[in-house]
Amino acid sequence: MKLLVLRPEPGASETAARARALGLEPLVAPLFEIRSVDPGPVEAGDYDALLLTSANGARHAPGTLTGLPCFAVGERTAAEARRAGFSDIRIGDGDGAAAAAMIAAAGFGRVLHLCGRDHVPMTLAGVSIEGRVVYAAEPTSAEGFEGPAVAMIHSARAGARFGQLVGDKSSVFIAAISAAASQAAGGGWAGKAVAGEPRDQALLELAAKLCNHGPDVVRSGNGL
Repeated sequence: MKLLVLRPEPGASETAARARALGLEPLVAPLFEIRSVDPGPVEAGDYDALLLTSANGARHAPGTLTGLPCFAVGERTAAEARRAGFSDIRIGDGDGAAAAAMIAAAGFGRVLHLCGRDHVPMTLAGVSIEGRVVYAAEPTSAEGFEGPAVAMIHSARAGARFGQLVGDKSSVFIAAISAAASQAAGGGWAGKAVAGEPRDQALLELAAKLCNHGPDVVRSGNGL
Protein backbone atom coordinates (compact mmCIF):
# COMPACT_ATOMS: atom_id res chain seq x y z
CA MET A 1 0.00 0.00 0.00
CA LYS A 2 1.39 3.42 -0.90
CA LEU A 3 2.10 6.06 1.73
CA LEU A 4 0.98 9.67 1.21
CA VAL A 5 3.40 12.16 2.81
CA LEU A 6 1.43 15.40 2.95
CA ARG A 7 3.48 17.66 5.24
CA PRO A 8 5.29 20.73 3.85
CA GLU A 9 8.90 20.64 2.66
CA PRO A 10 11.61 20.16 3.77
CA GLY A 11 9.98 17.88 6.33
CA ALA A 12 8.14 15.90 3.64
CA SER A 13 11.33 14.72 1.94
CA GLU A 14 12.90 13.86 5.30
CA THR A 15 9.88 11.75 6.26
CA ALA A 16 9.85 10.09 2.83
CA ALA A 17 13.52 9.11 3.17
CA ARG A 18 12.85 7.44 6.51
CA ALA A 19 9.79 5.73 5.02
CA ARG A 20 11.85 4.23 2.19
CA ALA A 21 14.32 2.92 4.76
CA LEU A 22 11.38 1.01 6.27
CA GLY A 23 10.55 -0.52 2.90
CA LEU A 24 7.53 1.71 2.23
CA GLU A 25 6.53 3.41 -1.04
CA PRO A 26 6.03 7.10 -0.18
CA LEU A 27 4.38 9.62 -2.48
CA VAL A 28 5.36 13.16 -1.50
CA ALA A 29 2.45 15.55 -2.10
CA PRO A 30 2.54 18.51 0.35
CA LEU A 31 -0.81 20.11 1.10
CA PHE A 32 0.88 23.34 2.18
CA GLU A 33 3.96 25.39 1.31
CA ILE A 34 5.86 27.26 4.03
CA ARG A 35 6.55 30.93 3.34
CA SER A 36 8.43 33.45 5.44
CA VAL A 37 6.51 36.26 7.14
CA ASP A 38 8.16 39.50 8.27
CA PRO A 39 7.61 39.70 12.06
CA GLY A 40 8.41 43.41 12.17
CA PRO A 41 10.98 44.97 14.52
CA VAL A 42 12.12 42.51 17.20
CA GLU A 43 14.59 43.51 19.92
CA ALA A 44 16.31 40.68 21.81
CA GLY A 45 16.62 42.93 24.86
CA ASP A 46 12.85 42.97 25.28
CA TYR A 47 12.78 39.25 26.13
CA ASP A 48 14.39 36.78 28.53
CA ALA A 49 13.94 33.65 26.43
CA LEU A 50 12.64 32.28 23.16
CA LEU A 51 10.04 29.53 22.67
CA LEU A 52 10.14 27.43 19.50
CA THR A 53 7.26 25.02 19.00
CA SER A 54 8.18 23.98 15.45
CA ALA A 55 11.19 23.53 13.20
CA ASN A 56 9.75 26.21 10.90
CA GLY A 57 9.83 28.72 13.73
CA ALA A 58 13.55 28.04 14.10
CA ARG A 59 14.21 28.24 10.34
CA HIS A 60 12.56 31.65 10.10
CA ALA A 61 13.88 33.13 13.36
CA PRO A 62 15.41 36.62 13.04
CA GLY A 63 19.20 36.46 13.37
CA THR A 64 19.13 39.18 16.03
CA LEU A 65 17.64 36.71 18.53
CA THR A 66 20.30 33.98 18.52
CA GLY A 67 21.81 35.18 21.80
CA LEU A 68 18.64 34.38 23.76
CA PRO A 69 18.15 31.11 25.66
CA CYS A 70 16.05 28.97 23.34
CA PHE A 71 13.48 26.40 24.48
CA ALA A 72 12.65 23.97 21.68
CA VAL A 73 9.94 21.34 21.43
CA GLY A 74 11.80 18.17 20.48
CA GLU A 75 15.18 17.35 18.98
CA ARG A 76 14.22 18.19 15.40
CA THR A 77 13.28 21.76 16.32
CA ALA A 78 16.46 22.00 18.41
CA ALA A 79 18.54 20.85 15.44
CA GLU A 80 17.06 23.61 13.28
CA ALA A 81 17.76 26.12 16.07
CA ARG A 82 21.42 25.07 16.06
CA ARG A 83 21.56 25.55 12.29
CA ALA A 84 20.04 29.00 12.75
CA GLY A 85 22.87 29.99 15.11
CA PHE A 86 21.40 29.48 18.57
CA SER A 87 23.81 28.07 21.16
CA ASP A 88 21.85 28.02 24.45
CA ILE A 89 19.22 25.45 23.48
CA ARG A 90 17.08 23.54 25.96
CA ILE A 91 14.93 20.71 24.69
CA GLY A 92 11.47 20.01 26.03
CA ASP A 93 9.94 16.55 26.10
CA GLY A 94 6.40 17.02 24.95
CA ASP A 95 4.34 19.84 23.49
CA GLY A 96 4.56 23.63 23.61
CA ALA A 97 2.86 23.77 27.00
CA ALA A 98 5.56 21.50 28.47
CA ALA A 99 8.31 23.69 27.01
CA ALA A 100 6.62 26.81 28.39
CA ALA A 101 6.52 25.17 31.82
CA MET A 102 10.28 24.58 31.53
CA ILE A 103 10.73 28.28 30.83
CA ALA A 104 8.72 29.20 33.94
CA ALA A 105 10.73 26.75 36.05
CA ALA A 106 13.94 28.38 34.80
CA GLY A 107 12.69 31.73 36.10
CA PHE A 108 12.18 33.54 32.78
CA GLY A 109 9.24 35.95 32.71
CA ARG A 110 9.33 37.62 29.28
CA VAL A 111 9.14 35.07 26.48
CA LEU A 112 8.92 35.43 22.71
CA HIS A 113 7.12 32.63 20.84
CA LEU A 114 8.07 32.44 17.15
CA CYS A 115 5.11 30.78 15.46
CA GLY A 116 3.14 30.24 12.29
CA ARG A 117 0.19 32.32 11.16
CA ASP A 118 -2.23 29.51 12.13
CA HIS A 119 -1.25 28.83 15.72
CA VAL A 120 -2.72 28.38 19.16
CA PRO A 121 -1.71 31.25 21.49
CA MET A 122 0.44 30.10 24.41
CA THR A 123 -0.49 31.17 27.94
CA LEU A 124 1.09 30.37 31.29
CA ALA A 125 0.46 31.89 34.70
CA GLY A 126 3.28 34.19 35.77
CA VAL A 127 4.91 34.28 32.33
CA SER A 128 4.37 36.85 29.60
CA ILE A 129 4.41 35.01 26.24
CA GLU A 130 4.28 37.17 23.13
CA GLY A 131 3.60 35.42 19.84
CA ARG A 132 5.25 36.70 16.66
CA VAL A 133 4.33 35.17 13.31
CA VAL A 134 7.44 34.36 11.25
CA TYR A 135 5.99 31.90 8.72
CA ALA A 136 2.75 30.86 7.08
CA ALA A 137 1.55 27.58 5.56
CA GLU A 138 -0.13 28.37 2.24
CA PRO A 139 -2.27 25.76 0.43
CA THR A 140 -0.71 24.11 -2.62
CA SER A 141 -2.55 22.90 -5.72
CA ALA A 142 -2.41 19.26 -4.55
CA GLU A 143 -5.25 17.10 -5.86
CA GLY A 144 -6.17 13.70 -7.28
CA PHE A 145 -5.59 11.54 -4.21
CA GLU A 146 -6.85 7.99 -4.38
CA GLY A 147 -6.36 4.65 -2.64
CA PRO A 148 -5.41 2.14 -1.64
CA ALA A 149 -3.17 4.32 0.49
CA VAL A 150 -2.23 5.46 3.98
CA ALA A 151 -2.20 9.24 4.50
CA MET A 152 0.00 10.81 7.18
CA ILE A 153 -1.86 13.75 8.76
CA HIS A 154 0.39 16.10 10.74
CA SER A 155 -2.18 18.70 11.84
CA ALA A 156 -5.87 19.43 12.19
CA ARG A 157 -5.63 21.90 9.34
CA ALA A 158 -4.08 19.23 7.10
CA GLY A 159 -6.77 16.75 8.14
CA ALA A 160 -9.56 19.14 7.20
CA ARG A 161 -8.02 19.99 3.83
CA PHE A 162 -7.24 16.39 2.94
CA GLY A 163 -10.81 15.43 3.76
CA GLN A 164 -12.02 18.05 1.27
CA LEU A 165 -9.65 16.89 -1.49
CA VAL A 166 -10.42 13.16 -1.46
CA GLY A 167 -13.52 11.92 -3.24
CA ASP A 168 -13.60 8.17 -2.59
CA LYS A 169 -12.32 7.72 0.96
CA SER A 170 -13.22 4.07 1.30
CA SER A 171 -9.73 2.75 0.43
CA VAL A 172 -7.68 5.40 2.26
CA PHE A 173 -6.45 4.94 5.84
CA ILE A 174 -5.68 7.96 8.02
CA ALA A 175 -2.60 7.96 10.28
CA ALA A 176 -2.99 11.06 12.45
CA ILE A 177 -0.46 12.76 14.71
CA SER A 178 -3.17 13.67 17.25
CA ALA A 179 -6.81 13.10 18.05
CA ALA A 180 -7.57 16.63 16.81
CA ALA A 181 -5.93 15.89 13.45
CA SER A 182 -7.92 12.66 13.15
CA GLN A 183 -11.23 14.31 13.99
CA ALA A 184 -10.60 17.17 11.55
CA ALA A 185 -10.29 14.66 8.70
CA GLY A 186 -13.91 13.64 9.20
CA GLY A 187 -15.43 10.25 8.44
CA GLY A 188 -15.84 7.81 5.58
CA TRP A 189 -12.26 6.51 5.56
CA ALA A 190 -11.17 2.87 5.41
CA GLY A 191 -9.91 3.42 8.96
CA LYS A 192 -8.24 5.96 11.23
CA ALA A 193 -5.57 5.60 13.90
CA VAL A 194 -3.67 8.06 16.11
CA ALA A 195 0.05 8.00 16.88
CA GLY A 196 1.07 7.26 20.46
CA GLU A 197 3.10 10.50 20.61
CA PRO A 198 2.68 13.79 18.69
CA ARG A 199 5.98 13.31 16.81
CA ASP A 200 6.78 12.56 13.19
CA GLN A 201 8.70 9.37 14.00
CA ALA A 202 5.80 7.96 16.02
CA LEU A 203 3.43 8.89 13.21
CA LEU A 204 5.65 7.19 10.63
CA GLU A 205 5.81 4.01 12.70
CA LEU A 206 2.01 3.99 12.90
CA ALA A 207 1.73 4.62 9.15
CA ALA A 208 4.09 1.69 8.49
CA LYS A 209 1.86 -0.59 10.55
CA LEU A 210 -1.20 0.59 8.63
CA CYS A 211 0.58 0.02 5.30
CA ASN A 212 1.49 -3.50 6.35
CA HIS A 213 -1.56 -4.55 8.36
CA GLY A 214 -4.41 -2.15 7.53
CA PRO A 215 -7.62 -2.81 9.49
CA ASP A 216 -5.82 -4.88 12.14
CA VAL A 217 -4.10 -1.71 13.44
CA VAL A 218 -7.42 0.11 13.78
CA ARG A 219 -9.01 -2.84 15.58
CA SER A 220 -6.04 -3.02 18.01
CA GLY A 221 -7.25 0.05 19.87
CA ASN A 222 -5.61 3.03 18.12
CA GLY A 223 -8.62 3.81 15.96
CA LEU A 224 -10.77 6.87 16.36
